[in-house]
Amino acid sequence: MEVERGSVVALIGPNGAGKTTFFNVLTGFERADGGTWRFEGHDVSGQAAYAAARVGMVRTFQTARVFPRLSVLDNIRLAAKDQKGEHLRSALLPWVWRRQEAELGERAAELGRWVGLGDKLEDRAGTLSGGQRKLLELARGVMAAPRLLMLDEPMAGVNPALRQLLLDKIRELPGEGITVLFVEHDMDVVSAISDVVVCMAEGRVIASGTAGQVASDPRVIDAYLGGSSGDLRDMADELAPVVDELYADGTDTDNTDPDSIDPNGARP
Repeated sequence: MEVERGSVVALIGPNGAGKTTFFNVLTGFERADGGTWRFEGHDVSGQAAYAAARVGMVRTFQTARVFPRLSVLDNIRLAAKDQKGEHLRSALLPWVWRRQEAELGERAAELGRWVGLGDKLEDRAGTLSGGQRKLLELARGVMAAPRLLMLDEPMAGVNPALRQLLLDKIRELPGEGITVLFVEHDMDVVSAISDVVVCMAEGRVIASGTAGQVASDPRVIDAYLGGSSGDLRDMADELAPVVDELYADGTDTDNTDPDSIDPNGARP
């Protein structure tokens, strides 16, 4: 599969399709059995997680990961790359890192306000709701200055009050020079913000296109239903004479309850 720069790409598929594993392999959290992948023309196959982040491939997780005892502001600030104070020699020379530290603090606060957490910046991250933690992860991901931001089920656990805010912020990212690849099960979300939809099943890509094209693709329908559409049509054809015979015999059926069929024509 390919992800075009400046696009928002949704990765969908039934449970067990390999979507999160795909993310884990690309970002160095799991080792691939084989294959290669390139990012902005460079082979980045098999890189460690920190190396993937340094080249601009940043990801979030299904369950938001925060430092609960740190403030929201510090959670965002620590994601910045190339902090001068992170090296021992520079850390001993305050004048080397203080100016950058102040600038990073301002940027972190700006991103906190951008995701609607302006009044929570000094609160401990552990006090945030699940939806607020997803917003924090988004801000922290942007703080890392990614060129590709990979979001693993960003809407999971987000209540309706925060859902639209999160959707709007994700859609703004390409305007900031950030390409987005996200995993999602909710097709309403996928249709609302994605430029391209890619469907996986059993560890491989089976379809790609617009949301409408992918949703109507027989291979995608087969993957979600667990059998081929041809099999389903054959099953319907086989059942049709049985249903006709039941009605011809006057058998009373309740379509809402399969246990309600009584061969004597009476409901239980």
